[in-house]
Amino acid sequence: MSAESTTPGDVNDSYSTNKTFAELGIASELVAALDEQGITQAFPIQAMTIADALAGRDVCGKAKTGSGKTLGFGLPMLQRVSASESAARPDGPACPRGLVLLPTRELAVQVHEVLEPLGAALGLRVTAVYGGADIERQIKQLRKGSDIIIATPGRLIDLGDRGEVKVEFLDVLVLDEADRMADMGFMPQVEWVLRRIAERPHQTLLFSATLDGAVDRLVKRYLSDPVFHEVRSDSQTVSQMAHHFLNVHQMDRIKVAATICSSYSKSILFARTKRGADRLVEQLQKEGVNAAAIHGDLRQSQREKALADFGAGKLAVLVATDVAARGLHIDGVDVVIHYDPPEDQKAYLHRSGRTARAGSTGIVVSLLLWNQMVEAEVIMRRLALKRPIVEVFSNNPHLKDLANWHPTMEESVL
Repeated sequence: MSAESTTPGDVNDSYSTNKTFAELGIASELVAALDEQGITQAFPIQAMTIADALAGRDVCGKAKTGSGKTLGFGLPMLQRVSASESAARPDGPACPRGLVLLPTRELAVQVHEVLEPLGAALGLRVTAVYGGADIERQIKQLRKGSDIIIATPGRLIDLGDRGEVKVEFLDVLVLDEADRMADMGFMPQVEWVLRRIAERPHQTLLFSATLDGAVDRLVKRYLSDPVFHEVRSDSQTVSQMAHHFLNVHQMDRIKVAATICSSYSKSILFARTKRGADRLVEQLQKEGVNAAAIHGDLRQSQREKALADFGAGKLAVLVATDVAARGLHIDGVDVVIHYDPPEDQKAYLHRSGRTARAGSTGIVVSLLLWNQMVEAEVIMRRLALKRPIVEVFSNNPHLKDLANWHPTMEESVL
């Protein structure tokens, strides 16, 4: 089955490509800019979607984070905006021709970092606007002119209400991590945009890990004859990770986490609450682990510094809440630790997807108290993961080499 002929319900499983971006029809200026970054071969989701997007089709791409979606939608959007003729627009507010909507400020920053230099190669101005940052400074940037805006829904609405942004002249709208926007209650803001561009010919590119529920209703109502593409991600999110479910004792749990973190360069720990994340950072620091938190109560500058230090290897451990970590793309994360259990199997996969990205391997560890093991068994069953739950203490030598530890079901405490 060819990628070009996919229809709703079809699956592109293990789609392989050796195609370069030039072969996919990407402009030479963009190809050269990618070459300078050492990016030459397209990932599956890019190879599947770029041709249809360049042809002007509405596209629904189903793939997990870390699969290369940003270039999958970014390159065709940049190319189309660059080639389109400027329509008559009123003076004053920013009137972008391209708009990317996404759920979190961290994701907005990361997508901007990818697309801004590529836009510059085509003479386009790419601007990011998101909550938690100085809105007046963002307004000044917008007033300089913006061809493409990357925005979180709430901040975009705020700017629209102030008369600083008009979306009526969009040629391309991208909805990235649409399922996350639905989970976070952003669908009314997304529809605010879609209603304003409904009468104008435009292209919509929607990328999501799932295409059901509110996302499916959005697709049926607002997209025009979309083509569907899916990268089956079971291998990325499950089999390329080493999953460990460890029964720990309350007084020893922080030492177990510290022992694991001390054995790897980059670790992300998940806590369920902001308060819990801050407390976990303090406890890890007492154990000699260099850690920082990211969550919604921190200033944007603090979050950006923590992410930058972690990405650069200056910070060994990042402690995150689920909302703060949605859409994070950080290369080279060795270990993800579920310090607090995830809400369900979907949250487990999303958290765990911070490692083993883009075909690499990774380690995922769940630290379970006695009253959390049944919950973990339910998640494993729903993910078809058959793993033992093994009792460990912080002096267990296996904690320093989890990649090569393969406990048997006979060792399980249940």
